[in-house]
Amino acid sequence: MEYVYAALILNETEEEINEENLTAVLEAAGVDVEESRVKALVAALEDVNIDDAIAEAAPVAAAGAAAPAAEPADEEEPEAEEAADEEEDDEEEEASGEGLGELFG
Repeated sequence: MEYVYAALILNETEEEINEENLTAVLEAAGVDVEESRVKALVAALEDVNIDDAIAEAAPVAAAGAAAPAAEPADEEEPEAEEAADEEEDDEEEEASGEGLGELFG
């Protein structure tokens, strides 16, 4: 992922995304640079306009973030939570000794 971030930094600073510049950014960040990954990324980005790609992706991301939360699929879940809460309350009462009076009458 750091390779992509380095390419984005170069794009933002309007520097050419080439092997030399990408390697320099990665080394400055303390990354152990793999030459083959640098070459592959530079080749992959050769015909890509990063600003256009980001602009196209932004509406998709915004639409996903603006989507309403899904309604609970099952109405039984709140009842199951209530039952679990009641069981916990019973366990807490037993642990605190409130039910012991019944044992000794």
